[in-house]
Amino acid sequence: MTTTPDTSTFSLMKNQDIRLSIEGMGCASCVGKIEKKLAAVDGIVSANINLVDRTARVEAHPHVIEANIIDAIESAGAYQAKVLVSVADESKKHEAEEAHLKYRIKQSVLAIFTGFPLMIASMSGLLPSLESQGFWLFIAIATFGIMYYSGGHFFSSAWNGLKHKNTSMDTLVAMGTGVAWLYSMLIVLLPTLVPEASRHVYFEAALIVIALVNIGHVLEARARGKTNQAIEKLLSLQAKTARVLRDGKAIDIPIEDVVAGDVVRVRPGEKIPVDGNIIEGVSFVDESMLTGEPMPVSKSIHDEVIAGTMNDSGTFLYTATRIGAETTLAQIIETVRRAQSAKPDIARLVDKVASVFVPIVIVFALCTSLFWWLYMDNITLALVTSMSILLIACPCALGLATPISMIVGIGKAAEHGVLIRKGEALERASHLTTIVLDKTGTITEGKPQVTDIYTAEGILENEVLQLAAAVETGSEHPLSKAIIQAAELKGLTINKAQNFQSNAGSGVSAMIDGANILIGNESFLQQNSIEIDGNMQKQAENMAKQAKTPTFLAKNNKLIAIIAIADPIKADAKQAIAALQAMGLKVQMLTGDNQQTALAVAKEVGIDNVTAEVKPDDKDDVIAALQTQGEIVGMVGDGINDAAALARANVGFAIAHGSDIAIESADIVLMRSSLTAIPDAIRISEATLGNIKQNLLGAFIYNTLAIPVAAGALFISMGLLLNPMLAGAAMALSSVTVVSNANRLRFLKV
Repeated sequence: MTTTPDTSTFSLMKNQDIRLSIEGMGCASCVGKIEKKLAAVDGIVSANINLVDRTARVEAHPHVIEANIIDAIESAGAYQAKVLVSVADESKKHEAEEAHLKYRIKQSVLAIFTGFPLMIASMSGLLPSLESQGFWLFIAIATFGIMYYSGGHFFSSAWNGLKHKNTSMDTLVAMGTGVAWLYSMLIVLLPTLVPEASRHVYFEAALIVIALVNIGHVLEARARGKTNQAIEKLLSLQAKTARVLRDGKAIDIPIEDVVAGDVVRVRPGEKIPVDGNIIEGVSFVDESMLTGEPMPVSKSIHDEVIAGTMNDSGTFLYTATRIGAETTLAQIIETVRRAQSAKPDIARLVDKVASVFVPIVIVFALCTSLFWWLYMDNITLALVTSMSILLIACPCALGLATPISMIVGIGKAAEHGVLIRKGEALERASHLTTIVLDKTGTITEGKPQVTDIYTAEGILENEVLQLAAAVETGSEHPLSKAIIQAAELKGLTINKAQNFQSNAGSGVSAMIDGANILIGNESFLQQNSIEIDGNMQKQAENMAKQAKTPTFLAKNNKLIAIIAIADPIKADAKQAIAALQAMGLKVQMLTGDNQQTALAVAKEVGIDNVTAEVKPDDKDDVIAALQTQGEIVGMVGDGINDAAALARANVGFAIAHGSDIAIESADIVLMRSSLTAIPDAIRISEATLGNIKQNLLGAFIYNTLAIPVAAGALFISMGLLLNPMLAGAAMALSSVTVVSNANRLRFLKV
């Protein structure tokens, strides 16, 4: 039977997990305000606001009403929130954003085609003097109307924010352009109140600044749209319809109408609409879009097929088992989104800084203006510098620096079959010093087979297999399945066992036809005072040296046979381990298997440090011991017995074909069974963290240098003054620069 990724329990949660779209967020200062409001709502466990895609993810107790969450968001300022439930909601959100951007472009075009000609005419001396009051009143009214159309959203948002005692980027833009227009209007109406040297109007500057900021938003949004291409690719995998058999007829229905138990027909070249199990036919299925595995996988009766994968050849029927939000594809999309909305510690610090940044900028702008006006007696400098500070100092770039890189990095990982369940893991993975690998199912294929049976004198192999299979029927251990499969292949009758008992990590026992049968490792026999003679001991050692696991079988407290079980090493395990070691990581094996077998496998793949014969309950103790030694540990496993160690590790990597418990305990799920996914994940982590640092450094340097320049530092030293229009353009371009830098991660080669 073909093994496929089982991700049916990736997102099990007791609390509500609610995702909302938020309109009206302009910059990083909005994030802190909304999160603060949500934190005050009783029953909300956590809330993460994503400035990049304008969404919120809220974890809340079951009793919390969605309307209360929406009210809390909208009470933070001029925001509108809506719960996102289905793929259709996502499509509507995307369509609304596209329509919104088109409208912004129209607003910008009008402001540009009036502002720039007015500026050129003014600079060329083509406009009448300020004494032509009628002309300038017309210009004032015309520019006011254009400002209302092109920039009204800045002023309404700023006003609503002030009513809620909040400030944002819109506050800065509204103040900067509003002051410019009001000052210009003052000069037109009451010119004698202003010294003649300072009688200069800024109507065109207000228009051009509004246009430039709008264009900056459009460019930023276009660039942001590219960051989530991984999610868009995953969404595009979803089939729109399914061909189901009902009343003996094949009919095409929307996938929303498919119910569990429906029989679905899939033809060559078609996408598989929902998850299920094949009941008729054979085929090859391309699962590369989910697992990263390049070769199509053979499928036959009883094999699982996954929604979104592509049927390569052959027609088959299958029974739908998971539909809608329960499908593997839907849960992968949800898992990626949840991880993308998570915030590393550095992002939370930035949000706190940004939440107080705007008020500080406003105060600084007022102080600078007063300095130039009262102490230097220069009203022009007072106006220009305050406008420039308000426009250039917006912390947009600072707020986008971390989440934009996280979104691209996590999406990039998903493209390579690395599913990051917890966003924090993307940051921690770059700091790992030690990788601990489970053996069975991780380094090896996890498909053990019986290779040899050594029996005591007078004991037949078939008798040994019958007894062993009867006892192992009650066990979930991978080795038990190999024994049962060997008995079934020989057509042996498997009797029913009684009084089954399991000693985790050591062995099992049961009563078969009145005889007491024990199966397990050497320590299990010693615990039960069963003697191993020299010949048997020698055979066991030879098996172990060949990387075979010797399993001892005793009947009525007497050892009668050793069953050798071998689990093939994965083809690329050695290559992956060498890659990890080349990255400077210490690699060690942790297994419950016997020492000699473990050493043989370790030697084969190039691992020097081996801890064997470890009970499942003790695996997390080994991880804890490494951590006390100062190691930052990544644990890789696939079984129930690895769950505690995966949870204990700094970063837990689970193999997707493993147990649901292991997957739920892990931070990162490897959708393909290849260990090469681990160095891929670490490289993506390192690149993402490096990108975040670049963005934060760039944003910090920008704000550090821009504010003094806007305040007139260059004027004092060199006689140069920053034009407010350039300040507005610089503010817009700073965000575009950060987003563009993050998008470089999309082209990362791992």
